[in-house]
Amino acid sequence: MMTKPAIRMFLATLFGAMILALPALPARAELTVDITQGNIEPLPIAVPNFIASEDVARRFSIDIAQVISDNLERSGLFRPIDKQAFISQPQSLGVNPRFANWKPLNAQALVVGEVNIEPNGALRASFRLWDVFAENQMTGLSLTTTQANWRRVAHIISDTIYERITGEAGYFDTRIVYIAENGPSDRRVKRLSIMDQDGANHRFLTDGQTLVLTPRFSPTQQEITYLAYFNDQPRVYLFNIDTGEQELLGDFPGMTFAPRFSPDGDSVIMSFAQDGNSDIHVMDLRTRRVRRLTDNPAIDTGPSYAPDGRKIVFESDRGGSQQLYVMDSDGGGQQRISFGDGRYGTPVWSPRGDLIAFTKIFRGTFHIGVMRPDGTGERLLTRGFLVEGPTWAPNGRVLMFFRQEKSDARGLGGTPRLFSIDLTGFNERELGTPVGGSDPAWSPGPLRQ
Repeated sequence: MMTKPAIRMFLATLFGAMILALPALPARAELTVDITQGNIEPLPIAVPNFIASEDVARRFSIDIAQVISDNLERSGLFRPIDKQAFISQPQSLGVNPRFANWKPLNAQALVVGEVNIEPNGALRASFRLWDVFAENQMTGLSLTTTQANWRRVAHIISDTIYERITGEAGYFDTRIVYIAENGPSDRRVKRLSIMDQDGANHRFLTDGQTLVLTPRFSPTQQEITYLAYFNDQPRVYLFNIDTGEQELLGDFPGMTFAPRFSPDGDSVIMSFAQDGNSDIHVMDLRTRRVRRLTDNPAIDTGPSYAPDGRKIVFESDRGGSQQLYVMDSDGGGQQRISFGDGRYGTPVWSPRGDLIAFTKIFRGTFHIGVMRPDGTGERLLTRGFLVEGPTWAPNGRVLMFFRQEKSDARGLGGTPRLFSIDLTGFNERELGTPVGGSDPAWSPGPLRQ
């Protein structure tokens, strides 16, 4: 949608763990994409290789542009134009592009960037986003960091473009933690793993000697809580991503399930069984005191906090079948919210607070769906032999989950794989991993270092 021309320029500097943004000049949007609508026509955008005057910067100039192009294309909201169709290449960041060379390509937006290597070896990347038909600059950014950080530069620029055009925060400068799986189904090796949201910078965090399950990020994104079996006994651990150190949080009685941080990071909520009955408990990480929140003869598990920490959604079969319930953070006011046909599980509260994602099993088929916290507005986004474990992107617009297809006549599942899907139910895409993948958890925000 075209509006009145305007100019905007952001300048920021990234030194290691710091990002500094300078005041921006006033601006008005020239291009917008309404991401609340499903199956929209992707916006044509041109992302030429960045300008580089030094040989050492040339590789970054190509790679950064490619990562930006891939990020925007994968969102389903943008259609990067084939570079082979370009009539010209930008020659300078300091002059207006020759818009007459981009309009015949129907390029609605143009990204012009430049990469330099500073005398101290630092990488400096700058870019301007142009509205081609309005012939206006929409935003710009300049980042300085180490050469090893070039992918983060590309992700931050991608986030800036996404936010400027859609009006929503981007989600490209984020990470995914998940369970990497390989081997036969009866001897499956499961390792705690982490990677960027696009699958780059993949690392195995555990060696597969013990079974690990349900990893979840802390609000600071520096720690992961997860479940591991030691001598066939479930234990809850904290894993420090920077140091690689693991801390045993607790050796709880009976089966333990689904540990997850509270929004303030001060506690971990989980379910574990006592006397054969599974209820939801919360542990204060400062005192290690454990408090029981539910006390019901049914199976209560899968707790997830609302982003303000005041409510908790969980699953329970107290009504005769597996359904979703919401309660206050102190365990009071428990009420059922799912009343559709079938069973409901693995609820996860949206970071925007407006929706709860879940897995639904109906007539032998699994679905990923969303509903409002009061149980209204249920929508099913995808289905399959086994689709499970939804997790939200930090902007609350994209979900990731794992999908497993039936592998043989006995109905056994094959290798699980990770997929993402837009909240509108469109743009389902696989995220490639070195081996199979299950139980993903998206980091709660952009990287902080």
